[in-house]
Amino acid sequence: MHEMIKGANVGLTSLSTDVGSVMVSLGWSSPTGEGDADVSVLLLTADGRVRSDADFYFYNNPVAPDGSVQLLGKAPTAGGSEDRITFDLSAIPPQVERIVVAASRHEGAGFGELDDLRVSVADASGEGLLRYSVEEAGAVGALLFGEFYRRSGDWKFRAIGQGYGSGLAGLATDFGVDIDDAAEAEPEVTVEQAVAEAAAAVVERAVPEPAAVVPPRAEPRPRTAKKKVTLPKVAKKSLAENDAWRTARLFPASALKSDRERETRATSVLLSVMTQVPEFGRRLTAGFGAPAGRMETFTEVTLPNGDSPRRPDGVVRVERAGKLWTALVETKTNGNALRQEQVQAYVDIAARRGYEAVITLSNDVELDGSPLVEVKTDGRRKNKVALWHLSWAEVTHQAQMLIRHEGVANGAHAWLLQELLHYLQHENSGCHGFQNMGPAWVPVRKGIDDETLCQGDTRAVDVVESWERLVRQVCLRLGGELGQKVLPVQRARRGAEPQARRAELADRLCTDGKLDAELRIEGTPGVLALCADLRTGKLRTSIEIPAPEQGYPLTWAKRLVRQLDEAPADLHVETLVDGDLGGPRGTLERLRPEPADMLPRNGAQITGFRLSLFRGMGNTRGNAESGFIRSVDDSVDRFHTSVVENLDRRAPRPRQPVVGAAAG
Repeated sequence: MHEMIKGANVGLTSLSTDVGSVMVSLGWSSPTGEGDADVSVLLLTADGRVRSDADFYFYNNPVAPDGSVQLLGKAPTAGGSEDRITFDLSAIPPQVERIVVAASRHEGAGFGELDDLRVSVADASGEGLLRYSVEEAGAVGALLFGEFYRRSGDWKFRAIGQGYGSGLAGLATDFGVDIDDAAEAEPEVTVEQAVAEAAAAVVERAVPEPAAVVPPRAEPRPRTAKKKVTLPKVAKKSLAENDAWRTARLFPASALKSDRERETRATSVLLSVMTQVPEFGRRLTAGFGAPAGRMETFTEVTLPNGDSPRRPDGVVRVERAGKLWTALVETKTNGNALRQEQVQAYVDIAARRGYEAVITLSNDVELDGSPLVEVKTDGRRKNKVALWHLSWAEVTHQAQMLIRHEGVANGAHAWLLQELLHYLQHENSGCHGFQNMGPAWVPVRKGIDDETLCQGDTRAVDVVESWERLVRQVCLRLGGELGQKVLPVQRARRGAEPQARRAELADRLCTDGKLDAELRIEGTPGVLALCADLRTGKLRTSIEIPAPEQGYPLTWAKRLVRQLDEAPADLHVETLVDGDLGGPRGTLERLRPEPADMLPRNGAQITGFRLSLFRGMGNTRGNAESGFIRSVDDSVDRFHTSVVENLDRRAPRPRQPVVGAAAG
């Protein structure tokens, strides 16, 4: 990968022959685990300005109509997360001479508070082309990472690293965008309301009114809110006589009996909804390098392969400007693993037929540096085949985000996504996500119990990888339910390889007997920490809250107790103080009548509070009632619902510690 410095530029064709489509990844990390930013893209003409406000792409305008620009959102990485954007450079209008790639922060936060600011570019097959690390961004609210620009018919990339103290609005207006910050949010529309509005519109069109002269309206400016169709917050009362009656479903799952039936049904259901709900189909395929265009999906396809024809579970084809993008789909449900020889055969077939990708779909979650299937690529072939993986948990997450939080175009799309969600979550569908900690789980737990597990044991690495898969799935599930970004925090050394980092964690597991993870939840004043102690058999969920900037310690303690009025009585509250000595601690039940007991008696300076809940850990490796995975899910849900949701979401800024003995 080509490493760049500030101000340097490089031609894309000098790095790869396949740069018609590229993926740009913007990444950063936060020392506190709370920092985040939003990406934006501007298409500029030769005079350095946008043609119109439509050339400004951000979270409320994420996709260009021609598919040339697509903001894909955040994806987890070994170091935390990255925001990803795909560009179809061959579809960029000829009037556009530059493509600016930037990011911005909210509410006065600056990029100087973030670490490891970086931008990287990969080709359509996922192969890295270049990388640029931004040094010393400073206290700026927006940052221009780099830009693509045309030279002699080719595209080049320039590393910039320029900050804007005026934030996103200042950056955008400098390039000619008219920002409407005062735009009021339009009301949320439920499925029933959307269907009613559509019916009323049909009636209105059926009765023409006399023509009227309509004055021309001003070009709309980019808005910060949009109309959307989501699921109703309260379900309608059922007309069934009793609970035994079941609503008829578009995609029934109760009659499925074999794994083959589950795989066939799940593939057909998913692919059909992808074609009928464009927002959903684009959301799943854009990250695989597919263009925006007319999509068709197929099942029961037979492809020649010598004497033994192959039948992939599905095929996805997208047409744009007379060109076809094709991906083969291999599906697994329940605990069935992907088979290396089967996936390899599909990669070979795709290469021979000029297809672009093979997509594997299963309950497992892929990790950086630890692919689920290793395949070999024939270097003699000109056509590169990208191998992508999609978990059923990710499919469910994307459907939940659209139907429950972000909204779709109309009521029919919302209803289809609702039926898809019901199918995926049905106990008989086989699409329940990561459900097994693997064969190494039991011997590793036993080795920790009898202290026979040694550092360097590969089974410990297997358990660490399974733990990371579980944590990522917890993030997807919780984020889909909340409608907020939930991402794992990886506190690794900069540049550390994923496998080396997991080996280090495995050695710590052998010595400490603990699996640790941190989740960053958007809008939460802290990082949710999760610890599985395999020696004691207990799970601990906790969060650290910084001390407020103003007021007195006793006031802080009383306010915290009031916020936790509905929290469990067995919640542990610990006061954090400067130095190595710990502060006062106790259960909420004991501290409620006497909040002053949270103040240190020795006058130590209070830096914050730690809230923790403990529960027993499941023994088995699966997702049964007594399983470890179920216990982790339940612990996170209980802690978030009973504790985190009751906290003040205005995260305080760093402050000078205050003497704990001050009066309230």
